[in-house]
Amino acid sequence: MSSSLDTKELEFARQVRRALDENAASLSPATVDRLAVARRAALARKKPETVAVAAPVFVPALAGAGAAGAAGGLPPVELPPRRRLRFSRFALAWPLAALVVSLVAIAYWEDQQRTAELADIDAAMLSDDLPLTAYLDHGFNAYLSRSH
Repeated sequence: MSSSLDTKELEFARQVRRALDENAASLSPATVDRLAVARRAALARKKPETVAVAAPVFVPALAGAGAAGAAGGLPPVELPPRRRLRFSRFALAWPLAALVVSLVAIAYWEDQQRTAELADIDAAMLSDDLPLTAYLDHGFNAYLSRSH
C-alpha cells in the first residue's frame, strides 16, 4: 500500500478510537455486561492463529559492549519482519555505481584540464620568436630573468 493510504487508515482508526473512548463512559452497566459476554463468545469462536516461524535475527554487537546485559540473561531482541522491496538487492549497487561514475568523470575532467594547459603552453612556444633550442638551453632561465 502507498504511504498516503496508510496515513489515511491510521487517521481513521484514531478518530474511531477517540469516538469510542468518549462514548464508553456513557454506556449503562447492563450494556457493558452484554458487550463483555459477546466479546467472550467471539473470542471462543475465534480460529487459532497460525504460528509463523520467524527467521533468527542477528544483532551486531561490539565486544565488551553490554556485557552486563548478556550476563543478566536478557531475552534476545526480536525485530519485526522487514518488507522486501522490489529493488532491495540493488540497494547497495546504486550508490556504488554512482561513486564509480563520479570518479571516472573526475578523472576525465582532470585529464581534459591538463591537456588544455599543455596545449596553451605548446601554442605559446610555437608562436614565440625564440628558436626551440633556446628552451633546451640551461641558461635560458637566466636569460628570462634578465630580460623581464
